[in-house]
Amino acid sequence: MEFFRNTNIDFLGKKWYFLSFSLIFSVAGVLSMLFWHGIPLGVDFRGGTLVYVKFVDAPNVQSIRGDLDKAGLHNATIQSYGNAADNEVVIRLDLKETSEADLSKGKNQIINALETNPVAGKQDINNSDRIGFTAVRDALLAADPLHAEPAEYDRQARKVLDFRDKDHGGVIKSLDDLKGVVPDSVLNALKQAFYTSNFGVRSADIVGPQVGGQLKKQATLAVGFSLVAMLVYLWFRFEMIYGVAAVVAVFHDTLITVGAFSLTNQEITLTVIAAILTLVGYSMNDTIVVFDRIRENVKMMRRESLAEIVNKSINQTLSRTILTSGLTFLTVLSLYLFGGEVLHGFSFALVVGILIGTYSSIAVAAPMLVAYTEWRSKSSGRGAIPLPAPGAKGKVRVKV
Repeated sequence: MEFFRNTNIDFLGKKWYFLSFSLIFSVAGVLSMLFWHGIPLGVDFRGGTLVYVKFVDAPNVQSIRGDLDKAGLHNATIQSYGNAADNEVVIRLDLKETSEADLSKGKNQIINALETNPVAGKQDINNSDRIGFTAVRDALLAADPLHAEPAEYDRQARKVLDFRDKDHGGVIKSLDDLKGVVPDSVLNALKQAFYTSNFGVRSADIVGPQVGGQLKKQATLAVGFSLVAMLVYLWFRFEMIYGVAAVVAVFHDTLITVGAFSLTNQEITLTVIAAILTLVGYSMNDTIVVFDRIRENVKMMRRESLAEIVNKSINQTLSRTILTSGLTFLTVLSLYLFGGEVLHGFSFALVVGILIGTYSSIAVAAPMLVAYTEWRSKSSGRGAIPLPAPGAKGKVRVKV
């Protein structure tokens, strides 16, 4: 299947437009990383606490921030999470002193800050997970409203927590909501021991600063080693300039993708690093397809200039590029639109990376190869350069 046949687009003739486009987005990303949002690292890398909170009613971000400020949590980041109807926010809190001894410190600080109207002598049933299932069961055992065996109170406690978590998403507005779920005597016993706050902590991710720093180092090394490995591979398969051009193109893709995260102030997490490594391989594969066609055409078009050969090669692989990249882009775009909040960063990196990676194979790697060849020819005073010819004992020379 082909979208285009016998195209003759002068891609190299538009290299200055491509250069301008790349410079604008690269510089914008770098300026954002240096002076605006910086590199917005997620809790995976910087260490701290990420707490997901569900409210009974629509949350007021300013009110939440005020409660956190009163509790001394001035550096918290608050964002809406998921669908608006879910009434959920995610609170990010940097904890420089996080250690194995206080892994839940940040979570407990946030709960204490948001509990503005605690009831003395009672526990908050919406956040009883700090104590666990035993909190509800023990309260019922102590009151013994049914005069039953302990196993019966285990069953009643489980019904209460299942009603809260499975039917109401982790929070209940009032203990009266349990009417009909448990016997009235059990409900009255619960009212004596518990009250309901207007929120409940759904989950918390906690990373110590040591672990975060280690992950940051490993992520940087993973990206760096992948680029070096690609360079070495292309050096042996083609020639050093091919490897350099391809690695520069992939670095260009990575820079623009990270810059896009900085410009949109989206956090870079471990899943985003996985997406960046994916696009490194994808972009490199697309570049190799173009380079392989250039190498084949060098043997058959010896009277043509390298610029003409490169243009011809890009046009010959254009249909394959559009078909492959287009289908991949539609897939990751669907993932971005419908994959949910958890996959948002991962899919955003792939959406940007697929577009930029396809573009750079044509607009960055190939023109760089031609530019180097022309510079080398002029500086050496020779009219030809060596290019690899598979199976040949020597080098093929191409006029430029």
